[in-house]
Amino acid sequence: MPTVLRPLLRGVTYTRILHLWVTALPFSIWIFIFPSAPWAPALVLIPLGLVPAVRRGEGIQARMLLTSDERESEFSEEPSATWRDRWRTVLWLAVRMGLAMATTFTTTWLPALAYGAAHLAVGHTVGGVPWLEEGSPHWAYALLIPVLLVLLYATVVGLGELVTIAARRLLGPSPAERLATLEARTEQLLERTRIARELHDSIGHALTIAVVQAGAARAAADPAFTDRALEAIEETGRTALEDLDRVLGILREPERPVSSRPTLVDAGRLLESARASGVRLDAEVTGPVDTVPGPVSREGYRILQESLTNALRHAGPVPVRARVGVADGTLLLEIRNPLDGEVPGPGRGSGLRGIRERAALLGGRARTGPDGGDWLVRAELPLG
Repeated sequence: MPTVLRPLLRGVTYTRILHLWVTALPFSIWIFIFPSAPWAPALVLIPLGLVPAVRRGEGIQARMLLTSDERESEFSEEPSATWRDRWRTVLWLAVRMGLAMATTFTTTWLPALAYGAAHLAVGHTVGGVPWLEEGSPHWAYALLIPVLLVLLYATVVGLGELVTIAARRLLGPSPAERLATLEARTEQLLERTRIARELHDSIGHALTIAVVQAGAARAAADPAFTDRALEAIEETGRTALEDLDRVLGILREPERPVSSRPTLVDAGRLLESARASGVRLDAEVTGPVDTVPGPVSREGYRILQESLTNALRHAGPVPVRARVGVADGTLLLEIRNPLDGEVPGPGRGSGLRGIRERAALLGGRARTGPDGGDWLVRAELPLG
């Protein structure tokens, strides 16, 4: 089908005309009853447009009837929040009414003129059709029919496009709404990044301990040690499954609270898990850890977990010193273990990047790197 005729196959072409007809109906009834005051309905537009809820209703109508073939709506569906929004709504109602009356006129009289021209072309007279009722029958009127039909097609499609363009400009989101939408999308991206980091930390920690324990049990060939290793693998796996279930729950229910995420109050279980994997862990916790704000405590737990995981993964069951302290409005975490083999390059590994990102998001700072023959992770997180 030629491109110019494709709008005839689009349902939105007809819903746009319906949108304008609905607007014209009450005004047409008014003019029919009170022909001496056709301008009176226009006086209603100003007080009507100033009602905040009207903008929301107009936005919903525009989405359903003007852009029904588009996935994302470009119209605001929120009530007017400012006077600028209210006056934009008033202007939109005036434009909509004007285009509605033009649509009603063209879709009524152009078909009537084509019908009258056809009657005159076949030798009949026409009554009640302006401009043609006094015409004499003649075959030449047949040439007028396609012109009128093309004009009808052009005005129907053109007025539909025009009302859609006007709606996008006048019912589109305000700057404040655009900013709110942008902030919401940014929050979604940050949440996805956080969830990915949670999965990396939790599952990576569990798999690292399981691999280390399994390797140590096989090398030891000691039934008692093997039993302890299997116990540690079972406990760590159970904890990882709980974390996985919690994260998947957040994905299924975005409004689900994050209070179930582990905090530094639960650090004892994490430290015992590391000791069970063969790490000679020297841990010290000082200060009122239970008073640390939730977000800081949760991120501190993940930093501690990732640091212990990295020590196991890259250095094996080596001596590790972990210090967690709360003092002077700051949470300090320091994890140190002897270097074993090649020193990782700066910025290598998503775990190290995650530690630095967590600290930065909370307004703190973190250092990861070699320090006098040891590998050091040091994070300072403000509590307020």
